[in-house]
Amino acid sequence: MRESFKLIDNGTFFGALALLLFVTLPLVIFPEQGAAWVELARSFVVENFGFLYLALGFGAGVFMLFIAFSDIGKISLGHPDEKPEFRTTSWAAMLFCAGIGASILYWGTIEWAYYFQAPPFQIEPYTAEAARWAAAYGIFHWGPLAWALYLIPALPIAYFYYVRHRHVLKVSEALLPVLGERKAHGNTGRFIDVLFVFGMLGGGATTLGLAAPLINEGAHELFGAPRGITTQIIVLVVCTAIFGGSAYAGLKKGIQNLSIINMWLALGLLAFVFVVGPTVFLANTGLDSLGRVISNIVHMATWIEPFGGFDNFEDTHFPQDWTIFYWAWWLAFAPSVGLFIARISRGRTIREMVIGSMFFGTLGCFLFFMCLGNFGLYLQLSGQLDVLEILNGQSPTAAIFAILGELPMRALVIGVYTLLAVIFTATTFDSISYILASVVQREVEDEPLRWNRLFWAAALSFMPITLLLLQGGDGLAVLQTASIVGGAPLLIVALLLCIAIVRIARYDIQRQPSVKVDVIHIQILADSAARKEPGQRGEDSEKMS
Repeated sequence: MRESFKLIDNGTFFGALALLLFVTLPLVIFPEQGAAWVELARSFVVENFGFLYLALGFGAGVFMLFIAFSDIGKISLGHPDEKPEFRTTSWAAMLFCAGIGASILYWGTIEWAYYFQAPPFQIEPYTAEAARWAAAYGIFHWGPLAWALYLIPALPIAYFYYVRHRHVLKVSEALLPVLGERKAHGNTGRFIDVLFVFGMLGGGATTLGLAAPLINEGAHELFGAPRGITTQIIVLVVCTAIFGGSAYAGLKKGIQNLSIINMWLALGLLAFVFVVGPTVFLANTGLDSLGRVISNIVHMATWIEPFGGFDNFEDTHFPQDWTIFYWAWWLAFAPSVGLFIARISRGRTIREMVIGSMFFGTLGCFLFFMCLGNFGLYLQLSGQLDVLEILNGQSPTAAIFAILGELPMRALVIGVYTLLAVIFTATTFDSISYILASVVQREVEDEPLRWNRLFWAAALSFMPITLLLLQGGDGLAVLQTASIVGGAPLLIVALLLCIAIVRIARYDIQRQPSVKVDVIHIQILADSAARKEPGQRGEDSEKMS
């Protein structure tokens, strides 16, 4: 056990915990003032730097297409002739479950209602045009640009891990071509790693807090369990036990199996809603929404409402409240999801990793919005259920379960939905705890240490439980906002990561024999680079710079 502690990077490990306590304790001790400070900081970031988030989101999509269809996309992540470590089905299931979690169950069912009441582009609410955009905007926010943001850290980290054989799953390692050896392995690199760990903890804790009310409501509908913080804390403890056990089992036995179960259960629920619900409406609306997003993706990705602050110009604040907030949220989550995608992509080409992540991730989200979201929209438009009245008068969770209650076999549907929320939560936090453990280790040959994985699994649940107890749940929203504000510096890091992957890949490709092949194996160079002394690697990084 003592030997295993030597593998821990103490600076990153304790630095992340210190930053977490530094942010959390003031919110606990001074909840009202802390919430006000964080909201003020959020408004400042969104209002003044919102255009940077929009530029990053759009730029990430363009950049990933460039990477995929350039020579860099042909590079294989692994040894020559090595087959993918995971089958495509398992790989797609794991990356989707890690990237989305129980949030897709929540927003995929109810997000349209917010847009229908307050649509974009100064459209009149409650109209047919508002309904069209309400059905489309969720697909945009959870579509290819979101997954492109996830891939920004995934690309260089996967490259260094599988091509250059640097067995370190750290963002600082991926920035080696930009920062150089000394800064990347010094305090600058450690500070960046701490920021990324904080983003993972903050993002993970608030997603866990979002899942708890869903599971609590499902337990209330099925078994009459009381609504409230006590039940939600029990839910969090149960979820922690599940994903803690799965994290202990490891990547192949735990996370892979849980993700596959999750995927087939989700597909079963969506297929049931599609078949027994208004099938033609769901299909028509889904196709129309997809076409609307594809036709307008540039406009949607760059719309920031620049004239809203002037007289005689209506200011809906839609881009700031939704698109910019989503891009900031995906960026805060990018470290954990990106690192996880990198870890499970061994044996694939960079092109396969990029196109596969964007395609399977978008497809999964599209199916949720097409089936669950459009079913709720149908109930509202047909007058079968006033979803908006329940949403505004009670809560989003009550509206979600009212929608589910309109399906045949109500108890079974709610049971499957609740079970999905539990498993989605477990698979997401499996992945995050796995990556957190990897980031704070100096090296990860195969999998991070088991006690390390369990520690971070427990740390992920401790924060939402504490905030639920002390602030009645309001602290979760505050922490979510705090993690987004704290992740603002990652705008710069994201740009550096894009530069890093192009610089290192071009450098290596130029040193390969000039041959036209579908797959580029940088095996000889990678092995020789791995054998170099640190000083020699530093010389390489200087050349790449």
